[in-house]
Formats: sequence, C-alpha cells, structure tokens
Amino acid sequence: MTPDIPPAQIRTAAVAGCLLAAITLMATIDGGVRLGLATLVGGLAGFSLYHAAFGFTAGWRRFIRERRSGGLRMQLVLIAMTTVIAIPLIHYGDLFGVRAGGFVFPFGLAVIAGSFMFGLGMQLGGGCGSGTLFTVGGGSTRMVITLAFFILGGLLATYNFDAWQALPKLPGISLSATPAGPLGGIVLTLALLGAVFVTVRRAELVRHGDLDNGRAMGSVWHGPWSLWAGAIGLTLVGGLTLIVLGRPWGITSGLTLWGAQIANLVGVPIADWPYWHYAMGQVEASIFAGGTSVMNLGLIVGACLAAALAGRFAPKLNLSAVDVLTAMAGGLLMGYGARIAFGCNIGALLGGIASGSLHGWGWFVFAFLGSLVGVRLRERLGMDPPRVAPVPSPVLGAQS
Repeated sequence: MTPDIPPAQIRTAAVAGCLLAAITLMATIDGGVRLGLATLVGGLAGFSLYHAAFGFTAGWRRFIRERRSGGLRMQLVLIAMTTVIAIPLIHYGDLFGVRAGGFVFPFGLAVIAGSFMFGLGMQLGGGCGSGTLFTVGGGSTRMVITLAFFILGGLLATYNFDAWQALPKLPGISLSATPAGPLGGIVLTLALLGAVFVTVRRAELVRHGDLDNGRAMGSVWHGPWSLWAGAIGLTLVGGLTLIVLGRPWGITSGLTLWGAQIANLVGVPIADWPYWHYAMGQVEASIFAGGTSVMNLGLIVGACLAAALAGRFAPKLNLSAVDVLTAMAGGLLMGYGARIAFGCNIGALLGGIASGSLHGWGWFVFAFLGSLVGVRLRERLGMDPPRVAPVPSPVLGAQS
C-alpha cells in the first residue's frame, strides 16, 4: 500500500531525483561512464542505508548498552556475503573481464590508534562513515556539523600522516595468502565471522531469552526495510563497486579529498605536505572526477530521495550546545582516525575483512573498544538515558 506522502515531500523527492541525475551526468562527463555508474551505485547505497536504518554506530551502541545484537549480527552477515563475492572477484575477476584489487593494508600502532579514535568519535558524533552521509541526506542538521568536522579531521591527518605510518607495524597480510589460497581465505573469514556471530547472539539470549531481529519489511520504495533487505542491498553495492571501480567500497578518502580541495581553494599550502605531493592532480580536478567522491555524493542524494519517499525529510535546527560540541568532536575524531587507520567502517571494516585483510580485523577490535568508551561518555553527557540493570534470562542465565 502506497503511503499518503505530503506534497512537500514529493517535491523534495523530485529535487533529489534530479540532483542524482545531474551528478551522474557530470560524473560521466568528467570521468566517463564508469564514474556515472559509480554515482548510481552510491545512490543505491544511500537508499538502502536510509530505508533499513543500517547504521553501524547504533548497532554497536545497542549491543554495548542492552546486549541486543540484531544490528551487529546483520553487519556480520553483510561482511560475510560481501566476502563471498569480493575474494573471488579480486583473485579471479580477470577471467570475466573484471580487474579488481582488495584493501589489504599494514596493521600496526597507527591502525590501533586511528580505529580507537574512530570508534570513540562515531559514538559521540552519532554516525559512522556511511551513517554520517546517509543521515545528512535524510535531513539531520546535527550530522551536517559532524560531516564538516569529519572532513576537517581527515585533512588534518594528512599533515602528519607520514609520522603515523613510520610507527611499528606488520606488513599487509591477506588471509588468502595461505596454501589454501582464496578459498581458504573465504573459509577462514567466514569461520571468524561465525564465531563472533555466535558469541553476540549468545550474549543476547543470556540477557533477554529471545532475539530482536528488527522490523519487518515494508514497501521497497517507501520503506521501512528489514535489516536483511538492507544487508542484501549493501552487498550488491559492494559487488558493483568492485566491478565498476575495481576496488572495494570506500568513503573517507573522498571526504579527505573534499577537505583538500577546499583548503587548496582558500590558499592553504597543502602541496607542501608529503601526503599530497603526488596527488595535487586529484585536488585540482573536479569534485565529479573521483570515484569515491561521486559515490559519496550519490549516497547523500540517494538517502534524501529515500527520506522524502518515506515522508520523513524534515530538517530541524533546535540543537543544544551538547549536540553541537559532540558533533564537532566526533567528526574530528572520525576523520582523523579513519585517515591514519586506512578507512572507516566501510573501507577498513567491511572492505578490509571482505578482502581477507588482517588489518580489517584489527580495526574491528580497536574501533569496538573505542565505542565502549564513547558509549560511556554519551551516558555521562546525558546523550542517552541511564541503563537499567540487566535481568538475566531465567533459562539461559543459569548456564552462563
């Protein structure tokens, strides 16, 4: 059944649709058909994220505070499904005309520090990399502040990026680089994901005696979507990104590039920073000439379209001082942390683990630890209500 959408929301949806078409056209002009397609893939990401409310931040926070694991479990399912697609494409895509590489980066002190910063920042800021973009598209004025400082944080990290990368680290290690090859990498990755899945599921059952699997599926166009539908949509986004751009889905490098482009326009001498020595061509190019950049733009507009079709695009300006300050701090921590840790929840966690990279697992661990601290800070700042003392399940609690 089609909901009764107010005329203002219909107009917003029409504007969002036109914007998506315009960005797609500009991306095609500046970067060819490949970037035009990438814009549409980004639009699908935003549409899926909004309708499924598929946020990594809220899923982690709910597990930490309540031991409800529905969101976290579905994130693990998303990574598993993406792994099954990504590793074969990365290693055997040439057989089908697809040339794709994975995100396999070194793991060391920089990733530990950066991922911890990111986990802390995403709880204060109220969204992760993808969550910040889709909530901005959905009309959140607070998240506009988070996004602005996310961009600034990423730019600041490029100033001393080399110093972070000089810290002790392991080389990039792929789980596919074993005698068992890519198939072994898939099996090992799925086994590790399965172990985490069983652990968090068990924790929820011990606490509550049942599982919360989220809401039921509504309309495809008007929402809401189930978490399963969101995971399937985002798995499709990950696979299409590999095919279209030849690499996993990423977000934060595009935001850092936006910061550099703005800084360059206002006269900041970023050309003197080692990070940008060989990348000034990208900085001086159009915003529509980068794959990650146009996917981010598509994601924001796709979420706006979804919000309007759901009748929920309604920006609000009544922000408290705590809202503003935590958005600023969270954005800075996420932007800086993501850059020195080779990505966010999408590029490092989803893209890294799905590529078979050890650094993706390390990022997961230390970002979660950062989120533990972030959740405690949110409670102290009054951003969340006090937690109720847990009541163990009478059946499973005695077995724990």
